[in-house]
Amino acid sequence: MDVAAIYDPTRRELFTAERGEGARLNGLPMRVSEADTLIDAMLCTGFPYNVHTMVDEIVGLFAEFVGHARAVRRLGSAAIDLCYVACGRFDGYFEQNLKPWDTAAGQLIAREAGAHVTDFSDHPFDPWMVEIRYPV
Repeated sequence: MDVAAIYDPTRRELFTAERGEGARLNGLPMRVSEADTLIDAMLCTGFPYNVHTMVDEIVGLFAEFVGHARAVRRLGSAAIDLCYVACGRFDGYFEQNLKPWDTAAGQLIAREAGAHVTDFSDHPFDPWMVEIRYPV
């Protein structure tokens, strides 16, 4: 059985999911947004702690999304960002060089809320795999 829980103390929100049983916010079912095009999407991202060693790659990826989405925001927590996608506050999320503790719970919550969760090559996302990056 796979279960996930993420608590946002600033908003007193508990995001939970159990594989095959859906996702919940404070006990109530939640679903992702219905935005179906990138130009209609509000995206969220983050920057890795080693951003200084890969500025061109990070800024290039950010610029690509800014140029094609309605907007891109940065909040600072991959786990919360994924939960915000799950409950429809954001339409998508992208970030490079994350660790399993950043994404394992959030990706299950997002999937159970109806999100399509993949790596940058559109393969099913696995929080335990090392991401292969390609130049932007």
